[in-house]
Amino acid sequence: MANTLQAVRGMNDILQDVSPQWSKITALLPTLVTLYGFAEVKLPIVEPTELFKRSVGDTTDIVEKEMYVFEDRNGDSLALRPEGTAGCVRAGIQHGAFYNQIQKWFYIGQMFRHERPQKGRYRQFYQFGLETFGIAGPQAECEIILAMQRIWEALGLMKALKLELNTLGTPEVRQAYREALIEYFSQHLDVLDEESKARLTRNPLRLLDSKNPDVARIAAKAPSLHDYLDEASKSHFDTLCAMLDAHGVEYTVTPHLVRGLDYYTHTVFEWTTDALGAQNAVCAGGRYDGLVEQLGGQPTPAVGVAMGLERLILLHQAICPEAQSRHQADIYFVLLDERAQLVASQLAEQCRNADTPYAVWVNPTVAGAKSQFKKADKSGAKVAVILGGDEIDQATVSLKTLRASDAKQETVSQSELLNTLKQWL
Repeated sequence: MANTLQAVRGMNDILQDVSPQWSKITALLPTLVTLYGFAEVKLPIVEPTELFKRSVGDTTDIVEKEMYVFEDRNGDSLALRPEGTAGCVRAGIQHGAFYNQIQKWFYIGQMFRHERPQKGRYRQFYQFGLETFGIAGPQAECEIILAMQRIWEALGLMKALKLELNTLGTPEVRQAYREALIEYFSQHLDVLDEESKARLTRNPLRLLDSKNPDVARIAAKAPSLHDYLDEASKSHFDTLCAMLDAHGVEYTVTPHLVRGLDYYTHTVFEWTTDALGAQNAVCAGGRYDGLVEQLGGQPTPAVGVAMGLERLILLHQAICPEAQSRHQADIYFVLLDERAQLVASQLAEQCRNADTPYAVWVNPTVAGAKSQFKKADKSGAKVAVILGGDEIDQATVSLKTLRASDAKQETVSQSELLNTLKQWL
């Protein structure tokens, strides 16, 4: 017997038990962010590999270990996109969208990273992101944070999330800090694992968010980047904090918060939760003023944020189980006579064509009433429409409530079905 085919490891199916929740949330997100002027862009899943090497950074885990890279028939190196920002920047430069303009974009789509699959973190995953181009002041960060907070409030997640905030300063500030970190961690080489030693020379800021407990203990005593900030960096961050305070946004300044991508400058932030175990980051972003120029465009200030939808769904399931939606019926047709199938099909279409359409499921075969009512109950329907021999002969239907505390059953003519359902539902 041939082996049963399985999905590629880390690339998961989304089936009917959770897809209604996905649809509900992915429909809600655009409606909320358009209140802030964000418009949707749809970008290719495949991009030149060089785009991510130049934007994300050669020394990041994404480029070094996690990208899906392949050559096409022309010998060009292409990559499945591991994140959304680089593609937005490429598109803006290519289509001349940034010159003397402010752009506010959002995207929803699949990303790919070849990392170890974990709960809520997969090799093919869905990401929602916001990108603002052309605003140099901290109001851009403030607005994105407010937009995300509106999402948390709409989903009932505010109580489970904590906003952490930091500044990385300018590239010049970070270079001086980088040297200080190298000097500090070089005094603790006996504690560093092999991966940390490699990061020490390539990207020492990543040591600050190490998951190795021994390295994390040393990192907690490392020099603070805030001691290296210039006045412009301090002013930008202080102004942002004052704006968030004015809006009543709760946050924690976390001096060792860094991002894994090379392009961030000034503000970085993330929302974390204690509800999902060790994988506590739900959403993250920051400012990246140098990236557009780095990829060949004119100097353009920019801020972005992104979240993985799988982890958002898990958090929503954990915090708001009562709010989970499922694919269910309003009406279920129970068929007790062979002649009922055509009549049921016609009446079901009338229900679906009503001014307020109903979701209608029709039992596919004539079977015992008990088994059909079990299926009707499982479907979530509020009303069962029963068609037996008497109903067929008399052009009637029998209606029975399935959810109401005061159970009702009534026989009406088929021509009065819609009017009766309107009253019952």
